[in-house]
Amino acid sequence: MKKLISVLFVVAFFCSCSEYQTALKTEDVAVKFEVATKLYDAKSYTKAIRLFEQLAPAYRGKPQGEKLFYMYAQSCFKTKQYYLAGYQFDSFVSGYPKSEKAEECAFLGSQSYSKLSPVFSIDQTDTFKAIEKMQAFIDRYPNSTYIVEANAISKKLNDKIERKVYENAVEYNKISNYKSAIIALDNFIADFPGTPYKEKALFYKLDSAYLLAINSVPSKMEERLITAKTSYNNLVKFKPNTEYKNKADEMLAQIDVELQKYNK
Repeated sequence: MKKLISVLFVVAFFCSCSEYQTALKTEDVAVKFEVATKLYDAKSYTKAIRLFEQLAPAYRGKPQGEKLFYMYAQSCFKTKQYYLAGYQFDSFVSGYPKSEKAEECAFLGSQSYSKLSPVFSIDQTDTFKAIEKMQAFIDRYPNSTYIVEANAISKKLNDKIERKVYENAVEYNKISNYKSAIIALDNFIADFPGTPYKEKALFYKLDSAYLLAINSVPSKMEERLITAKTSYNNLVKFKPNTEYKNKADEMLAQIDVELQKYNK
């Protein structure tokens, strides 16, 4: 019995391969479509994509192409070809805006772009594009069944940008470019008022202002010390029990010592 099953499996496999090869070579679009659909239903997406690529020119812009381009986009998504999937889903929504699949495709297209978003430490061009696409979906389908997931993805993408901006600002402090650090951290706090990084940003602003002040030429030191003291006050006002309290207090003590020189 096992041998019979094995033989039947091999026969079916070779028949399937033969059918696929025939479909690739034939000029009959109906045959290609039929085989491509079978492959899609069997989750053989990579093979199906080759046939969809051949069929696309003949069906583009035609009503009967709706099923084809839906399967094509889905196949790209399921094989993690997200650039192509995003393009195909966008094309589907544009070509078949009244389709019952339009909302689903709009979401999956936006999701495809979100999957292209890289880690926060490198260029975030794809993340910005994903945010734009997902927000467009949210605006267009505010009552969508996908809205909860869309909002969650959008938040994750925006959080990544927030961290990127924060890390860039702190990097100025780490390379001793204190003037740029102060400006960048000020901008970060203004642009992301509810950020979970606010305490850290306020500390690094204090640290930058302090180091800039004590390393200043005498003519600029008093003004910069006063600015640094204001940064200290902003930090402890925001969080009196800040984890940086000991370091901040040490800076404040040194700031006060230096300021005493200007009170004589």
